[in-house]
Amino acid sequence: MSYWTDKVAIVTGGSRGLGRAVAYALATSGARVVVAARDADALAHCAREFRAGGADITTIVTDVTQSEQVDNMVRQSVDRYGRLDVLVNAAGRSTRTAIAETTPEAFTDLLEVNFLATVRCARAALPHLISTKGHLVNIGSLASKTVVPYLGAYPASKFAVAAYSQQLRLELGREGLHVLLVCPGPILRPDGGARYDQLTDDLPEAARQPGGGSKIRPLLPTHVARKILKYCERRKVELVMPGKARLLFAAAQLCPSLVDRYLRRKL
Repeated sequence: MSYWTDKVAIVTGGSRGLGRAVAYALATSGARVVVAARDADALAHCAREFRAGGADITTIVTDVTQSEQVDNMVRQSVDRYGRLDVLVNAAGRSTRTAIAETTPEAFTDLLEVNFLATVRCARAALPHLISTKGHLVNIGSLASKTVVPYLGAYPASKFAVAAYSQQLRLELGREGLHVLLVCPGPILRPDGGARYDQLTDDLPEAARQPGGGSKIRPLLPTHVARKILKYCERRKVELVMPGKARLLFAAAQLCPSLVDRYLRRKL
C-alpha cells in the first residue's frame, strides 16, 4: 500500500503545469485529489484524463484570489471526503518588467496571486491539516531565494512565500503540521518563453527566456512532482531544484556583492 493511499489532497492551479503534474502524481499514488483552478474547460479536460486512468478526482472551479471561493473549495473537499491531508499551493504567475518600471499596482497584483492566495488557502485548510498531521506544500521558486534581472514583482512575491512557510513551520510544526517549501528552477512548458514576448520588447533578449536567462535546464514537471511527494513522505522542509543552487544562496548571504557580480556576468 502506498503512503498516499486514501489520503485527501487539494491542488490549486492543478489544471496545468507543475500543479497538474503534482495532482497526477498524487492521484496515481492512491490519493483522492481535488483539483482547483479558474478555467472550467481545463478542469474538465484534466478530469477526463485522470479518470481514464482510474483516479479518484474532484474538480472545483476556484479563483484563489477570492476568499469566499477558497473557503468553498476547502468546505466542499472536506464534505465530500471527510478529511484533508494535503494542500498544494501551486497557483501562481510570473512576469517580466524592468524594476524601475514596475508600478506599485503591478506589485499588488502579483502579491495577490502568488502570495496572498497562498495565505488565503493555507488559512482555510490549516485546521483540517493540523488535525490529520498533514502536509502543506507551498510552491515558491529559485526566485524565493535570489534574484535575476527583469522579473519585475515576481521575486518579491516569491520571497514572501518563503518567509511565510518558515513562520508556519516554526509556529505550527509542533502541532503536527508539515510545511514544505518548493523552490524549483524554470519548469519545462510547451510555449517555452513565448508568453513573455509582448512583455520584453524593451528588455534584453535573456529576459524572455525561462528563468530570466539563467543557465539552468528547464525541469520536467513530472520529475519535480515525484520529488515533492518523496519530500512530503520524509517530512522535509525545503526542496530546491537544482540542488546546486543552494551554493549560490549560501554565498549570497555571506557576500551579496560578489554574487551580484557573478549573476551579471552569467546573465
